[in-house]
Amino acid sequence: MVDVILGLQWGDEGKGKIVDVLTGQYDAIARFQGGPNAGHTLEFEGKKIVLHTIPSGIFHKDALNIIGNGVVLDPIILVKELKNVESQGALPKQNLKISKKAHLILPSHRQLDAASEASKGINKIGSTLKGIGPTYMDKTGRNGLRIGDVLAPDFLDRYQKLKEKHMGMFKMYNYTPDFSMEEEWFEAIEQLKAYEFIDSEYEINYILEQNKQILAEGAQGTLLDIDFGNYPFVTSSNTTSAGVCSGLGVPPTKIRNVMGIFKAYCTRVGSGPFPTELLDETGEHLRKEGNEFGSTTGRPRRTGWLDLVALKYAIMINGVTELFMMKGDVLNNMDTLKVAVAYKVDGKITYRFPYDACTQIEPMYREFKGWKTDIRTSKTVEELPAEMIEYIQFIEAELGVPITIVSVGPDRKETIFRKKN
Repeated sequence: MVDVILGLQWGDEGKGKIVDVLTGQYDAIARFQGGPNAGHTLEFEGKKIVLHTIPSGIFHKDALNIIGNGVVLDPIILVKELKNVESQGALPKQNLKISKKAHLILPSHRQLDAASEASKGINKIGSTLKGIGPTYMDKTGRNGLRIGDVLAPDFLDRYQKLKEKHMGMFKMYNYTPDFSMEEEWFEAIEQLKAYEFIDSEYEINYILEQNKQILAEGAQGTLLDIDFGNYPFVTSSNTTSAGVCSGLGVPPTKIRNVMGIFKAYCTRVGSGPFPTELLDETGEHLRKEGNEFGSTTGRPRRTGWLDLVALKYAIMINGVTELFMMKGDVLNNMDTLKVAVAYKVDGKITYRFPYDACTQIEPMYREFKGWKTDIRTSKTVEELPAEMIEYIQFIEAELGVPITIVSVGPDRKETIFRKKN
């Protein structure tokens, strides 16, 4: 069966750590969407490693790692990442396979991303400028190049044809592109040929036929989903559990558990609505304590209180069966905590996430006493402070889904497992 792990907020929830923690229970880990705009951080044995495209199970040598067809990949970034994990002891040539149907990010895609963002002026969406959006546009426009195409004898002709199309778009933007990375891109393509390209949908379904277990790893977060996020401040793929089926080629009947990850507070990178955002000293404290800077872009993340209205929406969309709460340790030194339990919009109270989240929203909060304790030394639920247990139990009761994992620090060992109710 397939279990799904995905973010329930605006990304950066801590998916990489949890995938790494759980990988021992699975035969294969498969990324099903997104691209190098992801930044999944692993910490173990004194190492800190950020993955952008490679699945987070890569350091478990007995687990197969698959980059699925729903992913878009940049050869330059992927090759650098592969070299990095190899230097840290991983064996990607043995336990990583890449779907032939995964689409390629061209140098011109990255340039188009920059041109498009520059043209928006103050209405920028906060793109990571990795070329993700333009690549998905070519995919849906039936113009894209896929990793399997690099083996075709006319690959260079296909590349030039797509590049010429992009040149016309640069004229529209009145933008002069920089193709200085093109030679490096083609060198990276050659290096990727040392890895196995597969018909991933067949391989994944064969694994399932053997009664083996697959963990589907999502990138970004539910509130950035192209359909259900804060449009247009969203990513270009389906970040929800529905994206697993199209991103890996598995039927919905094969999905067993949907495990949703959320931070004990909220963060967001880039533009877009953020109802519980804190623009004061408390927000800065959360940013500092949580090291809230983008692992892909380095940009400071916006911070705010936990938002149960948005979280309930994400749980509904995904069909979440269990929850993992991350970064509770960031709240160690807070006197008071707040949790948004409803919104006030146009003077009316609502418990629904609005169609236009850019409207004026006033969060309605429930306050909690902080625990003022370093929870990173806690190994069991019983060792957690009473105030934190109250915080967890309230969230669990409001959401109606069990919180089965509580992360008390960034290392894989700093993880507490709770029993399902």
